[in-house]
Amino acid sequence: MAASDGLKTLAKTTSGCCKGPGYASPADAMKNGPREKIVYLPCIVPPHLKKKKPDYLATVDIDPDSPTFCKVIHRLMMPYMGDELHHSGWNACSSCHDDPSRSRNRLILPALNSDRIYIVDVGTDPREPRFHKIVEPVDVHRLTGLGAPHTTHCLASGEVMISCIGDSEGNNTKSGFIVLDGKDFSIKENWEKSHINIGYDYWYQPRHDVMISTEWGAPRAWRNGFKLQDVAEGLYGNSLHVWQWSTHKKIQTLDLGSEGAIPLEIRFLHDPDATTGYVGCALGSSVFRFFKTPNGDWDKEKVIQVPPKNVEGWILPQMPGLITDILISLDDRFLYFSNWLHGDIRQYDITNRSQPKLVGQVFLGGSILADGPVKVTKDVELKSQPEPVYVKGKRLEGSPQMIQLSLDGKRLYVSNSLFSAWDQQFYPEISKCGGWMLQVDVDTKKGGLTLNENFLIDFGEEPFGPVVGHEIRYPGGDCTSDIWI
Repeated sequence: MAASDGLKTLAKTTSGCCKGPGYASPADAMKNGPREKIVYLPCIVPPHLKKKKPDYLATVDIDPDSPTFCKVIHRLMMPYMGDELHHSGWNACSSCHDDPSRSRNRLILPALNSDRIYIVDVGTDPREPRFHKIVEPVDVHRLTGLGAPHTTHCLASGEVMISCIGDSEGNNTKSGFIVLDGKDFSIKENWEKSHINIGYDYWYQPRHDVMISTEWGAPRAWRNGFKLQDVAEGLYGNSLHVWQWSTHKKIQTLDLGSEGAIPLEIRFLHDPDATTGYVGCALGSSVFRFFKTPNGDWDKEKVIQVPPKNVEGWILPQMPGLITDILISLDDRFLYFSNWLHGDIRQYDITNRSQPKLVGQVFLGGSILADGPVKVTKDVELKSQPEPVYVKGKRLEGSPQMIQLSLDGKRLYVSNSLFSAWDQQFYPEISKCGGWMLQVDVDTKKGGLTLNENFLIDFGEEPFGPVVGHEIRYPGGDCTSDIWI
């Protein structure tokens, strides 16, 4: 069966049945979803300004027919300093598509450093978001014992769940998931009924009564930049946790070993009947496929390995790719990920789930540029070091990091901030000149990636000084925020 056959069948049986938020199926979203016209993304001030200027949520016009195309048209300034806005999510998505009383009108915006959770009203005026409510860190700590809130997903129950990376003190002794009421956004409870030490991302698949979560590291470690000693001391993770969705209990842990060190973004296939998905492992520079076995438990296999490059003039003699973000197209045909150190985005055909095939690649900066201080002495992939890239006269400093795909799969949007302390450590120039957002055009038939040279959002030109942008969200939902049940 072709990769999209299951989705086509699902679309036929569900399309048009509901009038709640999102879409009836992934195929319905691909076929009937409108072209994106605005996006929301957090803008983070550089480390040396964190006590002087707040982060903000930017609304960016990406409609090519608009007079303000490629412009920031609104900035929602945070009322506090030092938040470190990061990932965002929705109060309602396609999980609630059968509930006409629900609306995707609130953006949930957690802050990694302050442990604050902003609830942003994007329904009253999508082009000018405003605050709806703020969940203060003292309440997060008091009611849950957790900290460093990260991934937000809406639930079919109408509630909102947010994963947390560590405890309220920034340690790797306790992690879990916060459940918010979907109407007043008060903290209801901890979702987890089992103990884990480190958290990060998660994805659930209710038809198979399962959720799988990943591990980054102790907040007190990564908040101060990356140190190999912290890895050796066990402050970073290398495991996937398998949870029974109905009981909230951990039923299995999949140890990925050193090859799977620091598993970050995790994605099930979008088809809700699917029992497989992929996780990108940053330090291991690998992608693992996880899957349900005939025995009913879960297993994993490494399916992609980005080879390190032997280098001179860098902090180590070998430079890993450092896979930081991944996503899957809505038809479950293509997998994309970014190598934040090497500087490239890759596109893989995953029609054969166990043997992904590289079909597209584009370099957009990185640490191995031909005119940079790093000399590559051995590279099993490239014959020469990539040349620097310019868009509209601006040199692309830093490297591609967060990615978001259009619903039809034809446009990939890219920003370049990982986390401000790590940005400063590996790409200090983006703290001075600001980050960027780009568009990469996608060949959805044969595969292939091409930089759109007419698209650039330059965050170095912001009125309050240079900032960097992080995760990209469309008002109508996207490839990384919708889960179908």
